[in-house]
Amino acid sequence: MSAARRPRPAPRRRAFTLMEVLIALMIVAMAVVVLGASYLNVLNSYEAVGRGMVVNEDFAFARQTVLTEPDRTKLERGGDFESVGGRRVKWTAEIESTTVPDVFRVVFACEIDDPSRTESDKQTQTFHLLRPTWVKDAAERGKLVEQMKTRIAEIQGDIAAKQARR
Repeated sequence: MSAARRPRPAPRRRAFTLMEVLIALMIVAMAVVVLGASYLNVLNSYEAVGRGMVVNEDFAFARQTVLTEPDRTKLERGGDFESVGGRRVKWTAEIESTTVPDVFRVVFACEIDDPSRTESDKQTQTFHLLRPTWVKDAAERGKLVEQMKTRIAEIQGDIAAKQARR
């Protein structure tokens, strides 16, 4: 009887093979690389947003200088100032008369030099301002006023004619 009995095979142990361990390590390493790259992108984005906010503040301050200056000749010379953090802000304003009396077209250009960056930030903005104190030639202003009165009379005449037809 005992000869008919077969010997039992040794129980097989369950464990990971070397290949399974290497594949798991490779997957973990790839996940770490992707997460590290994402983290660096977030840090770069925060730095870019912060720099953009500082540039916008400097630009807004220079533009406010233009908006509040009553003397046209001072504006046409431009200006510069040192900002927080050692940035140098240079601005210019080109002022042109329009066909409307006391309204001027202003092309405002601002350049912000940051010593920590190789390129300077440049922004240009165009806007119209009502500034009676900027008039250089009173005769030109009087001529524009007369032209505006004529245009208003023409418009009123067109409106009156349309109402009369009804």
